[in-house]
Amino acid sequence: MTATLTQKKTPITVAYGDGIGPEIMDATLRIINAAGAQIDQETIEIGEAVYNRGISNGIEPSAWDSLRRTRVFLKAPITTPQGGGFKSLNVTVRKTLGLYANVRPCQSLSPYVATKHPNMDLVIVRENEEDVYGGIEHRQTQQVTQALKLISRPGSEKVIRYAFEYAKQNNRKKVTAFTKDNILKMTDGLFHKVFDEIGSDYPDIEKEHWIVDIGAAKMADTPEAFDVIVMPNLYGDVLSDVAAQITGSVGLAGSANIGEHFAMFEAIHGSAPRRAGQNLANPSALLLGAVMMLNHIHQSEVAEGVHNAWLTTMEDGIHTYDIYKEGTSKQKVGTREFGDAVIERLGRTPRKLKPVKYLTSSAMDTHQRPFKPLEEKRLVGVDVFVDWSGGGPDDLAEAIVPLATDGLSLQMISNRGTKVWPGGSPETFLSDHWTCRFIADGPHTVSHHAVLNVLHGFLARDLDFIKTELLYTFDGKPGFSLAQGQ
Repeated sequence: MTATLTQKKTPITVAYGDGIGPEIMDATLRIINAAGAQIDQETIEIGEAVYNRGISNGIEPSAWDSLRRTRVFLKAPITTPQGGGFKSLNVTVRKTLGLYANVRPCQSLSPYVATKHPNMDLVIVRENEEDVYGGIEHRQTQQVTQALKLISRPGSEKVIRYAFEYAKQNNRKKVTAFTKDNILKMTDGLFHKVFDEIGSDYPDIEKEHWIVDIGAAKMADTPEAFDVIVMPNLYGDVLSDVAAQITGSVGLAGSANIGEHFAMFEAIHGSAPRRAGQNLANPSALLLGAVMMLNHIHQSEVAEGVHNAWLTTMEDGIHTYDIYKEGTSKQKVGTREFGDAVIERLGRTPRKLKPVKYLTSSAMDTHQRPFKPLEEKRLVGVDVFVDWSGGGPDDLAEAIVPLATDGLSLQMISNRGTKVWPGGSPETFLSDHWTCRFIADGPHTVSHHAVLNVLHGFLARDLDFIKTELLYTFDGKPGFSLAQGQ
């Protein structure tokens, strides 16, 4: 299966990565070029060598120029140094280029790759920019650190609409959302609410929502019950790896990172430096990422040919060490030899596995729902977070009750999110991290000046306030959560 020679070549940016990256990228490029991919490759250096030159984000400034020219990035795995100030390059690229949706197909290849779920065929669409992956963390006391989880309406709308559009274009019948909105009622609650709103635009697609813990259990036990699953960032990160492993191997899973103007394609596994340079690594995950790339750049015929040749190779039992199994596999091969085997099978379709048929990609509907009129926002209080080890909650309350001023009163003290005053339980474990909630005495709006007066009171008593969070209502509804037990 080859593309016509007159087709204009599409520029792409390629990074060979670290560890096994160069080997699997070489095999991947050999296969797709042999299949007739019309690409014009620009190569950039990322990863370990760049980190070692003192560039903490792992990418040279000049590499961004290539990415902005091509807008398509095929990336091999990299090694991120552990600890220190190093940031994940994957997260950096995703957030810098606005790659809001991570797409990971997870399909079993039974009986050729061992799995307990031979009928598994689902796609996980993961929000890619928000949630705790903002990486906003602080150490606040001797004992407590915090991470901020950020969920926005526009971010949720983009990825949820993408999931429904993906389902529509790929003849998928159902879209499921996983959240934890029984606990995280405001952040995950917003994601769930937007899911319901967007879902109403797709009456022909079945919709359902699961709490993430029982949803994950159901996915592990009965993955065939799902079709497309859309999730916030952290849940999607964890469960897409779980889903890939359930199919038989994380080493077989490729992924696409989709934005409005850019796209990145990669394997979901790491750089495996222990296997580097030994002609052992399985290039399948990166190859399937490249297949998704070919479909994205409207070379669907080539994508189909590569994917079917790969399925035929798997069906013929030509396997690398990671999935080789006596009695099922026919031949154990290295990275180069696996690439050769796929090339030899170009033009063939599998006999038992279901052949793929890629539809020509059409433009996705990515319109944002109209913003609702701005809600009335009123300041009604403040949470003052305190680093304090001077006694129990009654002692702290005695010190700060007199700080109530200008229509603000101390309503509650919590410790690590659990109410401990008034009426706390003596069995509650206490750390040095306290939240003191001051709320307006009546329905009036609190002034920022009143909040500052409260803080001046903390200063006057030498109480170490480490953070404040202003409390608002929106159209009269609280924009803040209650403490556990409140």
